[in-house]
Amino acid sequence: MTRPALQNRLCDSAESQLVVVDIQTRLAGAMQAEDRVRVMRNAGILIQAAGLLDVPLIASEQYPRGLGPTEEEVAWHFPKTLEAVEKTCFACSGEPAFSEALNRNGKRQVILAGMEAHVCVLQTALELQADGYAVFVVEDAVCSRNESHRRNALERLRQAGVVVTNVESVLFEWIRDARHGQFKAVSALVR
Repeated sequence: MTRPALQNRLCDSAESQLVVVDIQTRLAGAMQAEDRVRVMRNAGILIQAAGLLDVPLIASEQYPRGLGPTEEEVAWHFPKTLEAVEKTCFACSGEPAFSEALNRNGKRQVILAGMEAHVCVLQTALELQADGYAVFVVEDAVCSRNESHRRNALERLRQAGVVVTNVESVLFEWIRDARHGQFKAVSALVR
């Protein structure tokens, strides 16, 4: 059980939902190769851990007709029944289908990964925070075409009180104890 003072500071698998924002073929192709590989690898790790721990997953696609579908390397980790939420607004919460999925899951923590940090991820994080969600942005699972834009977005998010974290912190906060039944499977994802 999470102590109230930690409720919005540590990720809790019972209260979390993972949101993968716009990791799409044409958008990913515009990223620096090293950043693209890092984000896709780390998003995959988060998705797999979420599956092991029954953390709900929502994926979004920004104007897929123009930017393409979710990158196959990421999408193959999705549950077979998952359909990405299509959107044209930059903040995911501007799309009613996204808000419905978020509310249906009933979890008050949102873990964000995806592209681009300074546009869709930032706007989504700030709008969700304004709606009362505890928001965590996974800094090694987000990128922008320009690294200075990514750094600026992360600084803005920190200043706004959004928790900026990393993949391993999320995973080990989700399980909290080496005696957790999924400890070996989750820790194997980051070896």
